Amino acid sequence: QLQVEEFGGGLVQPGGSLRLSCTASGTIFNIYQMGWYRQAPGKERERVAEIFTDDSTMYLDDVKGRFTISRDNAKNTVNLQMNSLKSDDTAVYFCYAQLSLTQQFWGQGTQVTVSS
Repeated sequence: QLQVEEFGGGLVQPGGSLRLSCTASGTIFNIYQMGWYRQAPGKERERVAEIFTDDSTMYLDDVKGRFTISRDNAKNTVNLQMNSLKSDDTAVYFCYAQLSLTQQFWGQGTQVTVSS
């Protein structure tokens, strides 16, 4: 069974930076897509960033220019570098790995809190 785990959440001041990492482990033939969602209390879940097999990427408009997603296919790892963090970035960040059109596996989430 595939397992997905996030690392790197924590408390950071506005304007600061944080780097999240996510690793998928287990029996894996191929991962087509990995990415990050986030959900703040009382808010709907947002798709933050995705990276595809060809290393093309997509970003939520609010994070463009501040966040950068990257992946290491050999390690089945995806990273999210977050710069110029704002209070509105506070949320639980979830990593996912997509193995097919219908198979997605999710991590437990990691808390990111941006506060002075």
